[in-house]
Amino acid sequence: MYQNYIFDLYGTLVDINTDEEQEQLWYSMALFYSMQGAKYTSTELKLKYQQFCENERKKVVDTTGVANPDIMIEDVFLSLYKYKGITVSKELAMMTGQMFRVISTKYIKLYPGVIDLLQTLHEQKKKVYLLSNAQYIFTRYEMEALGLIPYFDGIVISSQELCSKPEEKFYQTVLSRYHLEKKDSIMIGNDLITDIKGAHDIGLKSLYIKSNISPEHNIDNYADYSIEDGDVTKIKELILQ
Repeated sequence: MYQNYIFDLYGTLVDINTDEEQEQLWYSMALFYSMQGAKYTSTELKLKYQQFCENERKKVVDTTGVANPDIMIEDVFLSLYKYKGITVSKELAMMTGQMFRVISTKYIKLYPGVIDLLQTLHEQKKKVYLLSNAQYIFTRYEMEALGLIPYFDGIVISSQELCSKPEEKFYQTVLSRYHLEKKDSIMIGNDLITDIKGAHDIGLKSLYIKSNISPEHNIDNYADYSIEDGDVTKIKELILQ
């Protein structure tokens, strides 16, 4: 039916639960920063983190003019060192961000049937792509840990492009970079706005899968196909025949 399968990641292929509000996260991160010479209390670190995230978003909007910006979160973790007068490498800033992610993650796992689906697509000579609103320093390495990397012919992550779904520019990136024809492609995701309406607005077919972490949106479902119980195994029945 289709040659190119463009997947969202979190809530579509990967089940994840993170909590960035937990006190232990900010205590541990403040302790780590202080060990590098950047003295923070947990409260100050959280406030500055939020402030620097917003500053980065404003810079992206001012520079690019996109309506749905994204940032490179490693720049925020680097700024948190600089604010205290500490010079560190970009590598340490990235590792600091990854530690933040690990501490804030309660669990991360594949939904049942994901590997079978991706293997089937591969066996049938289909092309598989990722289009994810995510941070590269988290997502690329989580995909590696989950064994997903070999199944993808192309990966497009919002932090690297400085814009995110449902931005038309972001959708156009995956289409143009990998020379995909819209008529041969389908978007698969768990968010009615970013994945489904975004795909609809650019002229892509789509499949909506309502998962345990799908956002609740009071909008029409523009999807060409729908799975309401989060069962990934049904994707093959609907769009791979």
